[in-house]
Amino acid sequence: MTKELPAIGDQRRSQLLRGVLDLCLLSLIAERPRYGYEFVEALAGSGLELVSEGSIYPLLARMERAGLISSYRAPSPSGGAPRKYYRLTEAGRAELAGGRAVWHAFTGQVGRVLTDTSPTTGDSAP
Repeated sequence: MTKELPAIGDQRRSQLLRGVLDLCLLSLIAERPRYGYEFVEALAGSGLELVSEGSIYPLLARMERAGLISSYRAPSPSGGAPRKYYRLTEAGRAELAGGRAVWHAFTGQVGRVLTDTSPTTGDSAP
């Protein structure tokens, strides 16, 4: 039985997303407090369906230990077990603002390189 490798595009998207997943989560929390599975739904709704709960919870725990977010428990609307919700701290708001600025500058620079360069013909060696 052979195992197929994911498409190159999916691998690249996954690697890019890993680098900015913390900022995506902070941005979603800034919108409103959320619980774990809501992050997966929100990311998938934005076209980032490559993210699973297994990658979100460890990152939320690290961000909470770092003081970027805090958590609280609230009853589930469906009557199940209480849900753990996450909200931004002031440090999280500052991290998000700084991260957004870095992201916009970085994507602008990468965009220029990818747009302003064109394939060459022939050897480029002197």
